[in-house]
Amino acid sequence: MTAVIEGQEPTGTTGTTGTTGTTGTAGPAGPATGTTTGTTTGTAAPPPRRGDDGVLVTLRETPRAAKALLLGVFVNKLAAFIQIYLVLFLTNRGFSPTQAGLALGVYGAGAVVGSLVGGSLSDRLGPRAATLISMTGSAVLIVSILYLPTYPLLLGAIFLVSTVGQFYRPAAQVLLTELTPKHRLVMITAMYRLGLNLGMTAAPLIGAALLSVSYNALFWGEAAAALAFAVIASLALPRHTARPRPEAADGASAEPEPAGRSGYLAVFADRRYSLYLVAVLLTSIVYCQYTATLPLDVAAAGLSLWWYGAAVSLNGLIVITCELAMTKIVQRWPIRLTALLGLGLVSVGYAIYAISPLPVWFMVGTLVWTLSEIIGGPTVFAYPAMAGPERLRGRYIGAMQSVFGLGTALGPVLGTLVWFQVGRSVWLWAAAVAAVATVAGLAGMRTPASGAGEPQPAAASAG
Repeated sequence: MTAVIEGQEPTGTTGTTGTTGTTGTAGPAGPATGTTTGTTTGTAAPPPRRGDDGVLVTLRETPRAAKALLLGVFVNKLAAFIQIYLVLFLTNRGFSPTQAGLALGVYGAGAVVGSLVGGSLSDRLGPRAATLISMTGSAVLIVSILYLPTYPLLLGAIFLVSTVGQFYRPAAQVLLTELTPKHRLVMITAMYRLGLNLGMTAAPLIGAALLSVSYNALFWGEAAAALAFAVIASLALPRHTARPRPEAADGASAEPEPAGRSGYLAVFADRRYSLYLVAVLLTSIVYCQYTATLPLDVAAAGLSLWWYGAAVSLNGLIVITCELAMTKIVQRWPIRLTALLGLGLVSVGYAIYAISPLPVWFMVGTLVWTLSEIIGGPTVFAYPAMAGPERLRGRYIGAMQSVFGLGTALGPVLGTLVWFQVGRSVWLWAAAVAAVATVAGLAGMRTPASGAGEPQPAAASAG
């Protein structure tokens, strides 16, 4: 399960905010209390004491607007029905399985485009406006699918539903970054991911209940959830937030935007961040092999598909129950150590599958790559919000989410093609690709500064 896939997301999974910790992943507990004059170094406020960096303390220190955002995202994910039931809906309307499958692919393409557009909208209009456009627009488009008479019109509406519905993702992570104290950002990211995962876990069951009434109830239910999020955003999210001059990695100011470049051209001109994006793409391609290649391998080994279900359930159970507790520990680690484990354990986990097609190795391998998710997920997905200039924060986040979505769309296709060509050696190939991703990630991620630039709560009213 990954919240990042959307999304994540991650549901995966699936996104997110700036990175924090206290020894490398995080900044200190507060802003610097002194200044630097000549060779005299200012004194930073001490990091939070052990026991003061958990979920409840984070919630107490989180502004009301950020809590409302977490609630809105959760409500929206509870009704994320279309992607799950789209194939059934279209075949019920009389379209062929091929047409239904193409529509699902169009939906995935829309998610990739939507992340990019959403990042740009967040930078240009602000996170609140981007969220309102996303939720109100997608609500109207969702309902339109019920009443469009032809297949081309349906494809267009499905693409727009997915695209517009993704606008809020970069905006949400930008807003969390700006509203949350810097030393709480990794934990708030883990809470954001938990909301995505819980919503994505419950959505199929709620959708099945609505589907027992009618497809109309299913689509109107998802539209209602989107409107509910829009209402929350309208009432609780600030129109403007206080945006301090950000600090980038290695203790220096954020890398300047290259001359003559703006928008996503400036993002991709950041060479180190581009390496990070390569790492995200390769990791997402490998990570999602459990959705396509793993069931093929389990079945080819003559095992009951119960073992596949057990492995997937193990992943979901551990992520939902353990990620927050693990984040309380790893948010204090240096960011590069967390990234090494978060990316590297994906390689180890899939390599374990190659040992033997026995249930024990399928379960152990799943446990290992699940550990990668709960150890590195919040930090790795928080990184884009602090990687570049503040004016491009939404685009940095949108680029990562788009690349991750592309990887999860390509992964099942590439994995099954390789499996049919080389059989169980696919797991060695997957491990090798994940290892390359780990090296690229370590090379591309800058170590965050330990001090200044802590985001402050919003200065303006939510009006």
